[in-house]
Amino acid sequence: MHIGWKKIGNLQQTRLYVSGRNIWGALTSRLVRDQGDSNYEAIGKIVDEELRFTYFYPSRSPENIEIWPWKNHLDIYLWNFLKSYVSTSLNDKTAEDSALHETEFISPTTRKGDPVYLIGYIFEKEGCTLRWRKALEQLQIGGERGYGWGRAQINIEPKLSDKCFEHDIIEKDKSPAIKMKANECIFAHVLATGKNINGFVEPLVGRVTSESSGFGGNMSEADICWAPGGCLKKDSFFKIQPKGIWEECQD
Repeated sequence: MHIGWKKIGNLQQTRLYVSGRNIWGALTSRLVRDQGDSNYEAIGKIVDEELRFTYFYPSRSPENIEIWPWKNHLDIYLWNFLKSYVSTSLNDKTAEDSALHETEFISPTTRKGDPVYLIGYIFEKEGCTLRWRKALEQLQIGGERGYGWGRAQINIEPKLSDKCFEHDIIEKDKSPAIKMKANECIFAHVLATGKNINGFVEPLVGRVTSESSGFGGNMSEADICWAPGGCLKKDSFFKIQPKGIWEECQD
């Protein structure tokens, strides 16, 4: 599974997690196909209105996250879950000059051959009409899907929880919000509207599909965000926005 991030030389890097936008895109695509519709834009808006997502993280356990990809655990995380694939373009059965490239991916198995699970949370609005549970059975997430990458299947049926990665959940303005303590690390992108986080800031953009532009024909407006792994300076509440982006709740 390749979750597009950035390119360094000939290496196309993957993010170390599956973002809320990736889950949103995969679910929207699957729901459109299941309904025999072609209006990605309309279905995507319904998903925004009726569902919220956390980011999903790979784990060796189907029940919880054992290793987070920051602080002193990064090397172990990369060794367990990331691999790369090298390929090249051909011209008359020979490799084209400067066409060799390497693509990182979140591996379906660890270096020891154990299965890798993706763990995260989906919040459903009361009265939700979307058949998202059925859609989860046939998701294809991320890039390189034309080569069969990104296929995911349910290992354990979704179950109710009053926690989110062991954090308390509250309701804020009809959206789920997460309570976190000082010195804990955020595990989603947070809109950079304050200075309560120590970490990296990056613009977050994605492709937008509509009837007028076609599949992925437009780019979304950039959201300037604190990147996952940033450390909180004080106790905070974060409201989960559409596509999994967090917004800090003001006191």
